[in-house]
Amino acid sequence: MLQMKLCGDLVLREKCEPVTEITPEILDILDEMVGMMRDQSGVGLAAPQVGQLKRFLVMMNPDDEQIFKMINPKIITRSADTCMMEEGCLSVLGPDNLPVYANVTRPASVDVEWTDENGQQLRAQMSGLPARIVQHETDHLDGILFIDYLSPVRREMVMRKVRKHK
Repeated sequence: MLQMKLCGDLVLREKCEPVTEITPEILDILDEMVGMMRDQSGVGLAAPQVGQLKRFLVMMNPDDEQIFKMINPKIITRSADTCMMEEGCLSVLGPDNLPVYANVTRPASVDVEWTDENGQQLRAQMSGLPARIVQHETDHLDGILFIDYLSPVRREMVMRKVRKHK
């Protein structure tokens, strides 16, 4: 059974290794991650958040609830246009045991490539919430948290809430 890793756990700051073979174990972990994401009303979950240092993630398009299981995802291009949106993270919880949110500016759209759970190579252009989610989750694979994009003052405000959670 996988366990959610929380802000402060060093595994969240590690850079993940590429997946070289899609094993039954990885497929089981992806399925369990989808369940965890849904149970916690999330829209994305990356492998390091459950203690796995491999490049894979799950995400849901909130518009149509389509689930993506992405192995070795790579953002190929990012739009010059940006947008600011509120972000939270299942690994960055406040005293109420719910995600802490903050506004983050990111590219408005991205082109992303990945391998799906069947070994098929896929590519998609994503904009809006799906673009936001895939950027947030691929950041996790490189040890980056959304709080890293905040000003020092705003990051400290978020971290005060996180420290109250512990």
